[in-house]
Amino acid sequence: MDMTPQEYQQYVKQKAPKSPLLKDTVLAFVVGGAICVVGQLIQNGWTAAGLEEKTAGTATSCTLVFLSALLTGLNLYNKLARFGGAGTLVPITGFANAVVSPAIDFRSEGFVTGMAAKMFLIAGPVIVFGTLASVIYGVVLVLLG
Repeated sequence: MDMTPQEYQQYVKQKAPKSPLLKDTVLAFVVGGAICVVGQLIQNGWTAAGLEEKTAGTATSCTLVFLSALLTGLNLYNKLARFGGAGTLVPITGFANAVVSPAIDFRSEGFVTGMAAKMFLIAGPVIVFGTLASVIYGVVLVLLG
């Protein structure tokens, strides 16, 4: 069966399942919002425990990273991501998941050549380009006053 590229694109478009865009958007909003609410509750807990606001913010970040890594290790974060989609990409929890997932996937290759070498496979570019962007922003800010 000979098809032109345009005919093939039309065929694929007909056969591809329709994306439930509204449902996906609502779920992402609800799940992302729920993660943020949990983060606020954790921060309120640290503040109630006697930490200053700035210190409580740091403790909250550490707690969210720990919980995300733990849930990833227990394969619960993946199930949440299948349900909530992009809502699980809330920066701090999504980043922790992006670091832990490859480490788990490559653990069979050994500690150094597997886990340690592959841990930043996904998150590495984010770190590099995030750091580079912050340096450029800092230089521009200093030059412009």
